Amino acid sequence: MLYLLYSADLPTTTEVTTTTFADDTAAIASHVNPVIAFQMLQTNLNAIQKWLKKWRIKANKTKSVHVTFTTRRETCPQVTLNDQPISKSEFAKYLGIYFDRRLNWKTHIFTKRKQLGLKLRKMFWLLRRGSQLSVENKLLLYKTILKPVWTYGIQLWGTASNSNVEILRFQSKVLRMILDAPWFVTNDTIQCDLQVPSVKEEITKCCTDYSNRLKNHPNILTAHLMKQSPGMRRLKRKIPTDFIT
Repeated sequence: MLYLLYSADLPTTTEVTTTTFADDTAAIASHVNPVIAFQMLQTNLNAIQKWLKKWRIKANKTKSVHVTFTTRRETCPQVTLNDQPISKSEFAKYLGIYFDRRLNWKTHIFTKRKQLGLKLRKMFWLLRRGSQLSVENKLLLYKTILKPVWTYGIQLWGTASNSNVEILRFQSKVLRMILDAPWFVTNDTIQCDLQVPSVKEEITKCCTDYSNRLKNHPNILTAHLMKQSPGMRRLKRKIPTDFIT
């Protein structure tokens, strides 16, 4: 709270959207012309640079990246902060979610799938077919330790294409392991028996719940988060509101 009060006067401009969560800050400029987008963003960063110097705050350059979100090949010119260039990247990690250049979420899904594999390896002795642990306890471990890893941010990455979402066939693998199900039992049957929703069902449920929370939130400004901007579908074929039931 003290930090939020200290940084409440962070410079902003009408051309740049600034988002903050504690000390994590993102500045976004949008324009069809990459040079104009660069100019808008650099103007904002120049103001932030003066603000940082005034209040004796040091930005972590090693954690700062510059990403051009577009389907085109060209990129925005490199921006600078504190007279030092910010490194360009094909993706940016913000609040645990990987935003890649084309917003197809492939980087995020791949990273989470790798993270799930490492966690499963540590828990394999508990979930494996020969484990003496009951099915109920195995399922509890999955829901409390493994499932939250891939459901985090599902309202965003759930809009990925089917080919990318299918990377998360991890759930079917674990549920089959928990039940020690033979090869001829389908994944749908296993999910039905264990009363575990599929990945796509989870996406629909989470998007609907998120929309309802925004509509009923005491802060009236949150309702605007679900509104579609004119260029929202330029990069993405699907957006979270498409999954609302």
